[in-house]
Amino acid sequence: MSASRRLTQRDIAQLAGVSQATVSLVLNEAKSAQGRIPPETRERVLKAIRDTGYVADPIARSMVKGANRILGVFTYEPAFPIAQADFYTPFLMGIEEAAESLGYDLLLMTASARDNSGRKRIFGESGRLRLADGCLILGSQFDRDELAQLVAGDYPYVAVGRRDDAGGAVRYVGADYIAATTTLVGQALEKGHRQFAFIGTTGPAESIADRWRGFQNALKGKGELVHVDAIENGDPARQLAEVRASGASVVFFAEVLEAVAFDNYAQAQGVKIPSDLSIVVLGSGTRTHTLRLHRAFTCYAIPREEMGRQAAAMLVQTLLDPSQVPQVLLTCEIVAGETLAPPNTKKDSLK
Repeated sequence: MSASRRLTQRDIAQLAGVSQATVSLVLNEAKSAQGRIPPETRERVLKAIRDTGYVADPIARSMVKGANRILGVFTYEPAFPIAQADFYTPFLMGIEEAAESLGYDLLLMTASARDNSGRKRIFGESGRLRLADGCLILGSQFDRDELAQLVAGDYPYVAVGRRDDAGGAVRYVGADYIAATTTLVGQALEKGHRQFAFIGTTGPAESIADRWRGFQNALKGKGELVHVDAIENGDPARQLAEVRASGASVVFFAEVLEAVAFDNYAQAQGVKIPSDLSIVVLGSGTRTHTLRLHRAFTCYAIPREEMGRQAAAMLVQTLLDPSQVPQVLLTCEIVAGETLAPPNTKKDSLK
């Protein structure tokens, strides 16, 4: 054997007197083959590896340990189109930073199967996830059956974003939308608002449901919910007309893009924000500087990068101790902005 040629599994198999498949099973024993190789056969393979220095290769060494030092990243929606950049880019930046500091590479899972609706699926191809030691799962809404399969299985994962139980507790790093929303509703109440409008969906995604839950809970016994618009991609002209008819003095938006469209239209109609009508956004965007904005919204900042960093660190910790199922909620910083003011007490200020 040439000294300059890199050793292969076939070389180890010949030296140990076993098949190449047996060598592969021994190398991956910590992941998938525990108990399938007789102890004496396993020892012959490991002796051949030690004698030849095969484990000196960093990839081989990681395989012997049952780890490739690769973290998978799966997103239910495409990660890179401009329309999704506001959602995914900060998470990916945080994940990349943490992975690099911890000595792990990243593998973006893009070739998963799709269901009849065209939605990506985690378990599209058997064994594909095993290319990575564990996986970070992102998406505005998860497939419940797949999440339950992750919870019930032995594959290390961490969800980015809070997730309801799926046959058991889900390991996640999320943002505390309930607490942040409660704070913003409290600020509106302190300024004298008593009639509230809410524009945006109310579920089923946990991130949206938490906003709605925090909004409702904070309002109980203190203010009146006079208008709810739960349709997606609403028409700002219709929204403004309905808000005017409802008598609401403050409008809470679940999504920043909806607030931008509403704000631009309202201003075009001569509505003064916030003297005539206050606007509060339950969240934040990263691309709003590229949109037609005239002001900074009163909102809270979603710690997307930190969620990514902590999720990656949690996944690495899970590789060391898979028995733990931590659940972490990060604080959302309140941004004062300039769109929340005391209600206009003049009659028919919006009419």
